[in-house]
Amino acid sequence: MHELIRMTATEAVAALQSGAAKPSEFVEAAIQRIEAIDGRLNALPIRDFERARDRAKRREAAGARSGEHPADLAGLPIAIKDLIDVAGLPTTYGCALFKDNIAKTSDPLVRLLEARGANVIAKSNTPEFGMLPVTDNAVFGATATPYGHDRTSGGSSGGAAAAVAAGEVWLAHGSDVGGSLRIPAAFSGAVGIRPSPGRVPRAPSKRAFSPLSVQGPMARTVADVALFLDAMSAHAPEDALTQQEDPGQFTRAVQTARPPKRVAFALDLGLGGVDPEVERVCRAAVAKFEDMGAVVEETRPDFGRIDVLFQRLISFNYLTEREAFTDANRARLEPVQGLLLDAGRALTIGQLAEAQRWRAELYDRMAALFQTYDAFVTPTVGVPPFAKSLRGGADVDEWAGSNPPRWFHQCWGTVPLSNPVAAIPAGFTRDDLPVGIQIMTPQRREDLALAYARCLEQALNLPTGRPVDPR
Repeated sequence: MHELIRMTATEAVAALQSGAAKPSEFVEAAIQRIEAIDGRLNALPIRDFERARDRAKRREAAGARSGEHPADLAGLPIAIKDLIDVAGLPTTYGCALFKDNIAKTSDPLVRLLEARGANVIAKSNTPEFGMLPVTDNAVFGATATPYGHDRTSGGSSGGAAAAVAAGEVWLAHGSDVGGSLRIPAAFSGAVGIRPSPGRVPRAPSKRAFSPLSVQGPMARTVADVALFLDAMSAHAPEDALTQQEDPGQFTRAVQTARPPKRVAFALDLGLGGVDPEVERVCRAAVAKFEDMGAVVEETRPDFGRIDVLFQRLISFNYLTEREAFTDANRARLEPVQGLLLDAGRALTIGQLAEAQRWRAELYDRMAALFQTYDAFVTPTVGVPPFAKSLRGGADVDEWAGSNPPRWFHQCWGTVPLSNPVAAIPAGFTRDDLPVGIQIMTPQRREDLALAYARCLEQALNLPTGRPVDPR
């Protein structure tokens, strides 16, 4: 493993900004690492090393070290999830119908990141349109967690999580509509945060006013995720939900982190328990807050019919975005695409109105909870990483009914709230598989989620901050 690979992103950017290292050195270190190990992961199937080399050389020739923005990445190589465009590279969406699709222009977020010093070196694997909780598709196949070649990295940002955990890149972009930044974080021992809607710009789409789908950062440490979220945050005219940023606020929050005073902890949201190993690891992790002087109380807010609520929201969201396309191509798509389409079409106006009322009532209950507690903490998912061959288990077929898959209900069950949720490693099972824990804070308080996550990360002192060699 190259010595530069062992650096955190924060350390790497500091070296680049100071001139202690050159962008081309980090590009070559990443290329060496990707070529050495990605055959065991299948995390970054789309690569353009020459593009990255050229951008690094041009940056060096211009004498550029860092820009005016506090989160300028100074030439650091990153990965972009294969759901958004990078000009000149394939955008397959994990769908065989788009296996030859080459992007003509870059997504607004990619343009923003490149303007802030990022160097896109590869695109990460994702399931078809990001609509499975594992990363497997007909174009590139399945992605493994670095902790087991036969175990899934989760989804849908599974390639991103595996790539950062194994040190192929220091930072990776992801997205989350039902847990896609958090499930892979748990399964690959990485860190991710689902930001509040509007924090990170999205490309124009038919669901421009829906807060369900967000984009966000993945890395190996909380400080690195804070750095990347600072780089991603901006007001963008292409996204109706974005707001003005406070440059560098998340890095500052991590640097001055203080633990919460009161923590609400729940193993689940009322839809069943978790694997005993997940429970053991997460209980031990949340107890670290008590060591910091916090009061930790086990309490489960009333999430009501969260399964029905999320099913209605996600299927209506899908119908809005992809109805005509799925109608025309259903036989050539993953079954989940047609199931979501059917569920959306079956909705009545009364059911949609009821879902909005339920959502408002749930938000009110959680707002009341945050009057008493600083954070709401749960396991990220209810199970350790399972076999790639399961592709999410038999529960995947339940998307069309009233019960979305329950093994990650802590992820999709918190999406309707639109609160920020940070997911970090909590520890390992007795079989040495990673377990994750997630921390929710009040609306638009990513600074608190990251600060509390940083305090817990320091207390746990796990080895996940440095790259792991794939097993």
